[in-house]
Amino acid sequence: MKRTGGCHCGAVRYAVEGEPRHVALCHCRDCRRSAGAPMVSWAAFAEDAFTLEKGELVTFNSSGTALRSFCPKCGSGIAYRNAEYLPGIVDIQSATFDDPAAFPPGAHIQVAERIDWMRSAHDLPEFERFPG
Repeated sequence: MKRTGGCHCGAVRYAVEGEPRHVALCHCRDCRRSAGAPMVSWAAFAEDAFTLEKGELVTFNSSGTALRSFCPKCGSGIAYRNAEYLPGIVDIQSATFDDPAAFPPGAHIQVAERIDWMRSAHDLPEFERFPG
């Protein structure tokens, strides 16, 4: 099945074919700093399943063999590759898919680096929109 997604400004569009090998919430410091978020959800696909359909990506070597690709206009993170640890895999930030609900996470990874308060974040009060 073909799934599509893109960046925040629309300059970058991509597609993937098939199902992800796994979907995980990553808590590593590198992902957190790159995204400016307490964790990042990744859907892992075979490299040849990924096609850039519009625009171009800029790639940054964030730590050794870790390559992070993002939109050069709006900065949205799109892809992660690490040939040493994940050969033949491209991880896609699953929130950038047009239908991110299609990729529910199956695991938390890199929890050794998790921010302590993330352990209980699900216990916080919830508001459908901004609190009054």
